[in-house]
Amino acid sequence: MAKLFPVYFTMQTALPVVLALTYPGDSFSQSGVAGVLENTSVLYPIAATFLSALANLAVVGPATTKCMDQRKLQERKDGKKSYDAPPHSQEMTALNKRFSVLHGASSLLNLGTFIGSVVYGFNLASRL
Repeated sequence: MAKLFPVYFTMQTALPVVLALTYPGDSFSQSGVAGVLENTSVLYPIAATFLSALANLAVVGPATTKCMDQRKLQERKDGKKSYDAPPHSQEMTALNKRFSVLHGASSLLNLGTFIGSVVYGFNLASRL
């Protein structure tokens, strides 16, 4: 997982850039980045998608991976898996809580990229 998520978050961050570069213009608007910048109904969802993916790539993802590594070290010290039934050491309890918060934040950011993509898709579809 620690090797898969950086690739996923990198692709998730790059795709809104590709969408902006390939935005199709029409008789009322320009194509490409210029068209995206002049149309807020396109700019906002693409920007939201890009920023939430970038946050996952640069901040939340690495912090989650670091927390997972710390939990594995603590598992070796405690002789008990992080997901085993309680009781856990104070250190493992704190690491489990931190991991839950980070994982939840990553999930919310993924939801943000999904919603932004869907809104952008509806915008494109409305032009047909």
